[in-house]
Amino acid sequence: MSIEVAESQSCPGYVDGPPWLFKGSALYQLHLVKADIARSFIPKDLRLVEAFGYTLGGFFLARYDDSPAGMFDELVVIAGIVWNPPTSCAWAARVLVNSHKACRHGRKHVGLPSHVARFSKSCSKQRVMATSENPKSKWNGFLNMIGISSTCSSPKGCMDIQVTEITGSSATALCDINLPTDALESKSDKKWLGPAIRMSLPSFSGRTVHNPHLLKYSCQIECRVRAVEPAKISGPTTALQSDEGRSFDEPSFNSNDDLRDVFAENDSLNRSISVLLSKPIFALEFNSLKMQVDAPTIVSQRSDNVVSDS
Repeated sequence: MSIEVAESQSCPGYVDGPPWLFKGSALYQLHLVKADIARSFIPKDLRLVEAFGYTLGGFFLARYDDSPAGMFDELVVIAGIVWNPPTSCAWAARVLVNSHKACRHGRKHVGLPSHVARFSKSCSKQRVMATSENPKSKWNGFLNMIGISSTCSSPKGCMDIQVTEITGSSATALCDINLPTDALESKSDKKWLGPAIRMSLPSFSGRTVHNPHLLKYSCQIECRVRAVEPAKISGPTTALQSDEGRSFDEPSFNSNDDLRDVFAENDSLNRSISVLLSKPIFALEFNSLKMQVDAPTIVSQRSDNVVSDS
């Protein structure tokens, strides 16, 4: 069943209302993203924060052990930073989750460009599927928090995550994430998890087919944070395939509107991949993560918080 048909349904687990609490661990990585690519995701009435043709984007890769949707993985592709006087907000180009509940909630209530995805994790060249039933690891490193078994004898073989977007009966590989090996270390005197911090990550969202309003929301984060080696990202190597084996280059459509919609979505996917493949600047590992997501508020078109390019 296509995820779109369930948008009008409630999201079990989120019924208690905001703020919504998520617990787990994450990797937050900033990249230099070309301004032209970032701007293609951002509404024209918002101003991109840029210098010398680049902005700060990247991704947020998380494994939630406890959330209103249960255990799930999330990859947020961050297009860039948008000016919101006197500060700035991030803009998500694409959100991938392996939870239909989280996808529906993100689309309808937070205005996110959410999509269902599969997170396949390799351990010593053995592919392991990430599901909400995976047991918690005894390791404290980020990789084990996102579901990779602690029985791996070789750290170098326990670092790959393949993210594949699922649309109906079709699937397309988005990227492969090669995580830093030092995140595999168990908690010991040799591994410092970093200081405990509190921070707020404000973001804009909305302007989607599922939520047309321009929204602003904030994530209140408590965690242990430390700098780690940036993850290496590689692009997809497989084409979009349906159950009948038809590639994306050989689509079947009922109308020209269907054709335009599908190719527009494919273009958005390719630009999201470009963000992931851009140059990394630095990465932060969040351990013992507690993230409170506040209810989004609608941003008025006449608000001073929205700066026009004119």
